[in-house]
Amino acid sequence: MVQPLSYIPPIGLGTWQIPKSKAANVVKFALESGYRHIDAALIYGNEKQVGEGISSSKVPRSSLWVTGKLWNNAHRPSAVRPALEQTLHDLNLEYLDLYLIHWPVAFEPGSLYNTVLDHETDLRETWSAMEDLVREGLVRQIGISNFNKAQTKQILRHATITPTVHEFECHLYLQQSEFVKWTLNHGMRVIAYSPLGNMNPIYNSSLTPLLKDPSLLSFADRKGLTVAQLALAWNMHRGVIVIPKSEHTERVAENFHAQSVSLTAEDIEFLNSLDRKSRFNNPSKEWDVQLYSEMDGV
Repeated sequence: MVQPLSYIPPIGLGTWQIPKSKAANVVKFALESGYRHIDAALIYGNEKQVGEGISSSKVPRSSLWVTGKLWNNAHRPSAVRPALEQTLHDLNLEYLDLYLIHWPVAFEPGSLYNTVLDHETDLRETWSAMEDLVREGLVRQIGISNFNKAQTKQILRHATITPTVHEFECHLYLQQSEFVKWTLNHGMRVIAYSPLGNMNPIYNSSLTPLLKDPSLLSFADRKGLTVAQLALAWNMHRGVIVIPKSEHTERVAENFHAQSVSLTAEDIEFLNSLDRKSRFNNPSKEWDVQLYSEMDGV
């Protein structure tokens, strides 16, 4: 069964790494500034504060798109609903617009930070439990995150409710053009996390941070924009939804205005040339699992 695609606001607020002490105020500010899309996750450790920000904004729930994510230690079918219920409790919501399998990796039950692999749980079993959440009205849409092409195909072959969204790292330094097109052609929307190329030195420390790239700074200056606005506009131009994160309200506001940026064919050609095929979020070694394969086109 294919879910009817809902309208998803093209830009949202990512909440990864926003400190608990700031999360409520940042979320409230974002919503009062026009954002209607909030991307959250249990493992971020700030869902309660994100929920406080949503509640204090007074924006009607029906106007919001809120995403949550199933963490790796709750892939067993019996654990899926309790994990969602915890997220709903912390966010103070009755339902989610979108619930994603955060990573295609199952951990043994226990602490959130336990990384002992669970080799018995199959992704297809987890997906079936996710489908039950839709049937029960606890979530409106379900999707995946950080899957490679082979894993995505496995879900598509098995699903009775097709994933609405695939969320993965995607920015000017990691454009993944073929995978984006493939995903869209298979009826899923793409949400780009780390759309500003958030540098994680654990995985890649050899590049100049995207937001400090001299050629981008010069280009943005000529157009009277910020580098962040250019990077976000580029992704939205090709039909990719973006969820930039910032704990600074002035940047939250600046990012939102990327929706109104117009790019010429020449602009796009220049921005496309910046692809470095550089990934900044890849915990394969930490978890002792191979997450990405060049053969999968990811």
